[in-house]
Amino acid sequence: MSGHSKWSTIKHKKGKEDAKRGQLFSKLARAIQVAAREGGADPLTNAALYTAIEKAKTYSMPKDNIERAVQRGAGKGAGEDFEAIVYEGYGPSGVAIIVEVLTDNRNRSAADVRSIFSKHGGSLAQPGAVAWMFERRGSIVIDATRYDEDEVMLAAVEAGADDVVQDGDQFEVLTQPTEFVAVRDAVAAAGIEYEQAELTMVPKTTVRLDEGDARKTLKIVDALEDSDDVQEVYANFDIPADVLEALAG
Repeated sequence: MSGHSKWSTIKHKKGKEDAKRGQLFSKLARAIQVAAREGGADPLTNAALYTAIEKAKTYSMPKDNIERAVQRGAGKGAGEDFEAIVYEGYGPSGVAIIVEVLTDNRNRSAADVRSIFSKHGGSLAQPGAVAWMFERRGSIVIDATRYDEDEVMLAAVEAGADDVVQDGDQFEVLTQPTEFVAVRDAVAAAGIEYEQAELTMVPKTTVRLDEGDARKTLKIVDALEDSDDVQEVYANFDIPADVLEALAG
């Protein structure tokens, strides 16, 4: 598992108790609204909406909030017209970074993202400069201390997973985007609880960082994730587990 995958899991756990939960819920609602607007309000026929709703549920987002976001996206209520934008750049250690934004003000978002990169020793790049280093995949993270590798492998691979990778106390089940929902549901049906399940950008190669470079890189990642318009941040860093845990604490 890449260092960024493990970092995402740590952030996910902390997010459930985040003091900025209002901001987190706003981002989740925005993703639900856009998915409903683009693919319809029925999660059974709109995979993007289904995934956005399930992600919101993992953060304990209230059901009423979810339903309101769906209705706004379906045009049954006041709602902003959000635009999806992707920015690419490099961190202070040459780490490739992709930033996914949903915004109602392109100029504001561009200025904010550019300022964060500049402030933290990074630089924005032209579209396509780093995107080729990543591929869209489904990622399902499972606690390896609770389940046997063979049972996870059996449930996941039979449902169409590409691979099951163990890193310390976690399994990561990787799928193609089209197989993600089927594999996730098969894992759950097998009685295996997952800690996190999402469509993500997985790096094809990673940059190994020592503690000093890791600290600098995580600062820019955190700053980007704290931006109101930023939905997701992906990076190809690989940080040793003990360093990650120390910095997360």
